[in-house]
Amino acid sequence: MQSFFLALDGREPVRDAEGIARAIGRLVTDGELEAGDKLPPIRTVATHLGVSSSTVAAAWSVMRRHGLIHTDRRRGTTVRPFASHGRNRYWQVPNTGRRLDLDLSTGTPDPELVPPLEPILAKVQADLGITSYLDPPVLPDLDSELRRRWPYDPPALTVVDGANDGLDRVIASVVRLGDVVVVEDPTYPMLLDQLELAGAEIVGVALDDEGPRLDELAQAIDRQPAALVIQTGGHNPTGTLLTRVRAKAIAKLVAGTETVVIEDDHLGAVADDPVVSLGSELPDQVFRIQSYSKTYGPDLRVAAVTGPVDGIDTIQRRRQMGPGWTSRLIQRILLELFADDAVGELVAEAAQIYSLRRHSLGRELNNRDVQVQVGEGLNLWVPVGSEQLATVGLAAEGIGVSPGAPFRVQNSEPHIRVTATNVRSDFTAVADAISAAAHLNSR
Repeated sequence: MQSFFLALDGREPVRDAEGIARAIGRLVTDGELEAGDKLPPIRTVATHLGVSSSTVAAAWSVMRRHGLIHTDRRRGTTVRPFASHGRNRYWQVPNTGRRLDLDLSTGTPDPELVPPLEPILAKVQADLGITSYLDPPVLPDLDSELRRRWPYDPPALTVVDGANDGLDRVIASVVRLGDVVVVEDPTYPMLLDQLELAGAEIVGVALDDEGPRLDELAQAIDRQPAALVIQTGGHNPTGTLLTRVRAKAIAKLVAGTETVVIEDDHLGAVADDPVVSLGSELPDQVFRIQSYSKTYGPDLRVAAVTGPVDGIDTIQRRRQMGPGWTSRLIQRILLELFADDAVGELVAEAAQIYSLRRHSLGRELNNRDVQVQVGEGLNLWVPVGSEQLATVGLAAEGIGVSPGAPFRVQNSEPHIRVTATNVRSDFTAVADAISAAAHLNSR
């Protein structure tokens, strides 16, 4: 505490909240305060500086808003680590250490099953027109078509640059520093990165065959979280499919609370089963993000986001300070893809092929005493004895997979994520290699 005041006194005199916050911020920047260092009580700082406690409290609020400090009732107020320190979870997922014969680490669709865009681009180029900066952010025809395809009647709708952008926009609008946010455990690494960057306290809820476990979810909801984030399509990484019964039960738990539900449906039209959404029960409490990148290709960075009117309006106003809107050219491409019957047939065929590949590899693994759930989506969540030995062993065989640790909120049984839908043939040989790696154990 003495060193804190000596360092603070060495700065320019401060008497207002912003000035106090800036002075302490410079102590952190200059390395005189480090992550985990405890700050003195507000009253002690106020007495030392000769200002009111409310002024210091306001300075603390400024620092919390900028992610500089964290207040815990038991530990007091401490300096937060910079979010950029260390390596984000998302970038630990792809296996990029060497050139691979078969890369099953990506979680992305098979390029050979993505519909070609050339015929669609030819149609769009024939009718580009001239648009204005003042035009609505969503093309009226696309707005109508998206609403027609939506699983419920959404209060408001906008279009953003892919599912990750949608998650980032919604999180920024509903999550504040220190808020509790409930997620599935395991879940998508980028989501965990985004929540950590927002300063959220992340609470993980385990999955069973129908979705998030209700007993754990009920306990988490008792903590009055700001948001619950769930995947409603083929869950990444486990493949778990949220059932309608479980969705209704979750809606009942959340109804009447201040918790916002954020639905991430990244799978789109290559899913096997019809869409399930809590929005049918709680349209004014649900933000739903529907991506089209896995259906029509990763480079088509576009997703639709629906939610309460005020929430979508906040997102659109914030986007005006950045990109403004998602390219209307890309929106027209998406609209043409929706309308093209040949594209629809290709998408349906891709969904069948993905399902066949996933079930084929899953069946081969189960036959080798590697028990996996063959759900929906692109991936299999494979239990292993050691993630490090499994990933390194498979890389030595020319096969890339993702370690499970970046997907998990809490430490649990080791797994690897395998993008099964990119195995085009020879499921027996691939299953042999994965089974051998899964049974390696570091102990």
